[in-house]
Amino acid sequence: MALLHSMMVPLGTPAIDFNLPGVDGKTYSLDSFSEDQVLVIIFMCNHCPYVKAVIQRLIELQEEGLNKGVRFVGINCNDAEKYPDDSFESMESVANEWRMNFPYLFDESQTVARKYDAVCTPDIYVYGSERKLLYRGRIDDNWESEEQVTQRDLKKAIECILTNQDISMEQIPSMGCSIKWKVS
Repeated sequence: MALLHSMMVPLGTPAIDFNLPGVDGKTYSLDSFSEDQVLVIIFMCNHCPYVKAVIQRLIELQEEGLNKGVRFVGINCNDAEKYPDDSFESMESVANEWRMNFPYLFDESQTVARKYDAVCTPDIYVYGSERKLLYRGRIDDNWESEEQVTQRDLKKAIECILTNQDISMEQIPSMGCSIKWKVS
């Protein structure tokens, strides 16, 4: 699995609309989250060791933010034909197993991931109420061992957005497995 770092899309970039099916049987778009002050979009998948290592942290951050107007959404865009562990059916099982508390969507065509310039799993984009990109980068400073985390970058960014403060910290790229693109 090739290790990649996120592209660091320019801050201020508007969120791009999507229309994707979720494992809960619903279809989601940007409008589905219009009531939320903060929207965290995570390009992720089922089998990536980086995602597996941090999924509980994401679930906990969503739990902390649920009553504060923070909504996470996971999007799997991997080629499910070549990587059957990332099929929609597997997504349903994994979402239940992980007890995910946020929508988990399937970008089967990979169109949404390409429009967002996503390159790795996890690749994280955080938008404020105007749906302009305010943070993109890592969750924290130790993907492998939560006990050794000293900087919780994503949590700090969310807190800054909620309190209308500038995100003054350096934004460090997320890293993870390469997205498994379909060959056209």
